[in-house]
Amino acid sequence: MDTGDTAWVLTSAALVLLMTPGLAFFYGGMVRSKSVLNMMMMSLGAIAVVGVLWVLVGYSMAFGTDVGAGLLGKPFEFFGLDGLLAADSLAGKIPSTVFVAFQAMFAIITVALISGAIADRARFGPWLLFAGLWALLVYFPVAHWVFDFDGKDEAGNVIDPGGWIANKLLAIDFAGGTAVHINAGAAGLALAIVLGKRVGWPKDRMKPHSLPLVVLGAGLLWFGWFGFNAGSALGANGLAGVTFVNTLVATCAAMLAWLAVERVRDGNATTLGAASGVIAGLVAITPACSSVTPLGAIAIGAITGALCALAVSLKYRFGFDDSLDVVGVHLVGGLSGTILIGFFASSSAPAGIDGLFYGGGVDQLWRQAVGALAVLAYSFVLSLILGYLVKLTVGFRADAEAEVAGIDEAEHAETAYEFGSGLGSRSGSKSSVAAGGTAVLEGSNKS
Repeated sequence: MDTGDTAWVLTSAALVLLMTPGLAFFYGGMVRSKSVLNMMMMSLGAIAVVGVLWVLVGYSMAFGTDVGAGLLGKPFEFFGLDGLLAADSLAGKIPSTVFVAFQAMFAIITVALISGAIADRARFGPWLLFAGLWALLVYFPVAHWVFDFDGKDEAGNVIDPGGWIANKLLAIDFAGGTAVHINAGAAGLALAIVLGKRVGWPKDRMKPHSLPLVVLGAGLLWFGWFGFNAGSALGANGLAGVTFVNTLVATCAAMLAWLAVERVRDGNATTLGAASGVIAGLVAITPACSSVTPLGAIAIGAITGALCALAVSLKYRFGFDDSLDVVGVHLVGGLSGTILIGFFASSSAPAGIDGLFYGGGVDQLWRQAVGALAVLAYSFVLSLILGYLVKLTVGFRADAEAEVAGIDEAEHAETAYEFGSGLGSRSGSKSSVAAGGTAVLEGSNKS
């Protein structure tokens, strides 16, 4: 065991967990004030459901002994992490439990990302049911495909086969462009189709109720993403340094590109656009951060930032209500970042592969495309089936009255902002203290 590597991966795991509350702020600020709590609870609920499932069977399905063809690990091999708690149980140079914890955070954030596509109209209980089913049948198998590398002996012989995308297809996905972002984006598209359009969409303008919350969420996501990407090096080493720098510069380039598109197209560079550009850049560099130079990272970030800024309008053209642009940012951004590896990969980067622009031909390009499209198709079809299953059995969507009045009240019996009779009211102050709340000045935007 290497204590430095262990410390870095533990820190990175904590950073990645922080991303999910950050996502709750990001998504919560983008919805109307009457549904902000429901939006945040969908992210918090994902932590609870996926965290339990991961320890029971998720880790085994993703990293257990392959049951054949690189499709799935044995579901009950490490049930309850049995056999992984011993001091000498290692994953590389870190304790097995540290690796378990780090990968758990990826499973959690992936499920939480989907919720943005169905904001303002999904019931909380059915969402938790879908989240659990989707994690079991979609995320855990795909994580095995992408993240479980062959175990080899000292002579280089494979003694523990892993997933087919990582080991047979040899597509590069360093930290989850396919397993996380394409996976979640395809599921978001499927659920947007299953639940249908929000009441009044697209005629009514449904503006974000709190851009400061959006910026706070984007900042927390960016901060945590360094653990997401650099932590995937699984060590405090040069690879972590390269992925850290690439994550920084790709995100900066994507934000600038998004703002440029807005300025040319709409005449204004917006705060929401800046925050969205940050996320687009982070999504794009996630699969590529180990295989490109910083110049390649800037190119991938700029291209993806512009593409995503244009792609968010696709929902109006095709008529699917992707509330918070999960499809436009995560699906399109994940596809862009994954496929652009085939163009911008450089053998001078740690992955050691040359793409088309560096003399490597199309060999890596087709591998990237096949891996991306396979995950997209699998996730979309299974998500569509699971979404309709939940809809037809327990009901997925809130009724129209609850949606119009405020889904926070209907689902959680709470509101994010209580506007009483004013700070000068003695009775208002007493009721506020009794409720454990804080008096809030009137004048905020209405739902």
